[in-house]
Amino acid sequence: MKNRIKRLTAALLSAWIVLVSALPVFGAGSDDWQSKKESTQAHLRTLTPQVGSVGGEWLTIGLSRAGAITEEQKAAYLQAARTAVAAAGSNRLHPRKSSDNARVILALSALGVDARSVESYDLTAPFADMDYVGRQGVNGVIWALIALDSCGYPMPLKVRERMLQTLSDRQHTDGGWGLSDDISDPDITGMALTALAPYHTYDSALQDAVDRGVAWLAGNQQDGGYASYEDYNPESSAQVLTALSALQIDARADARFAALTDSMLRFSAEGGFAHTLGGGYNQMSTEQVYYAMVAYERLQGGQTALFDMTDNRNLAVPDSDGDGAVSIQDATAVQRFLAEFAAFSAPHQRLADLNHDGRVDIGDVTALQRRLAQ
Repeated sequence: MKNRIKRLTAALLSAWIVLVSALPVFGAGSDDWQSKKESTQAHLRTLTPQVGSVGGEWLTIGLSRAGAITEEQKAAYLQAARTAVAAAGSNRLHPRKSSDNARVILALSALGVDARSVESYDLTAPFADMDYVGRQGVNGVIWALIALDSCGYPMPLKVRERMLQTLSDRQHTDGGWGLSDDISDPDITGMALTALAPYHTYDSALQDAVDRGVAWLAGNQQDGGYASYEDYNPESSAQVLTALSALQIDARADARFAALTDSMLRFSAEGGFAHTLGGGYNQMSTEQVYYAMVAYERLQGGQTALFDMTDNRNLAVPDSDGDGAVSIQDATAVQRFLAEFAAFSAPHQRLADLNHDGRVDIGDVTALQRRLAQ
């Protein structure tokens, strides 16, 4: 009898091991992920957004891109944005931090509002001044580029080219990016990859930069980075998940990032997420993790990336020659582009891909001509 019990116990243990090994690599499971996303969303829908890095733009963007923002929240943010711009009395919302403009541009674009006309100010215009953008270092460049590309806002091509060159120059030898010149960190690396995501397929050097950045993140994780939950906060994981989703890399199916979503869910707190393990609710952590969840779900749903708001068709600007105006010259520019493809930069290639199918061909000329005729 004892031997039979031992054999039965061994068989049950073996079956349990097989079952566990067959579970998804992200550990917490789809039910945990979905229920946490829904409960966090329900809490965020009770808040009134204002202008600011916490309780403001990221909250508005996450809910808007999830299709979950309430009419009351939308009205509240739009009023707060108009008030803030009027109070600034300038198209520069902060004298040194261009990222303030970038955040507001992204939030307005997510709501379907043209950021070039807010209380008579064009909030994208300051990004033409690279000295202003560069005052925040690489962070300013990253978010200015993301904001401009959110709806293809017109800007001379040389501006986007300088931004991309800056990101390329600031990449560290190990493949990552950081606020300092010699230390890479997952937050800035994730943000930089998000900014490069629209361009990398059009330029081999940028593709190499992206590949190296993703490899640094993967190696950092495998070497104990994201597996050491005590050493990384959830905002770091959120920036990486957002970037991977923009690059169309499924983090929950890619073995290189098996611990990524686990590391986020481990910081769960009532109403959202904590900044430290075992800590209480933190608004900043909650907003960033939530919008990263939305970014991932948009990838799964075949939608545009979190910050690619060209799905707001009334805002997408087909300014293919980057001269700040949409005209028949843009169709001519695309035709010229087709004849001299290799001579054009990654920004021009991306802008010329007017139907967003990943290539530039006569279909883009047709798309622009149809748009001009409307």
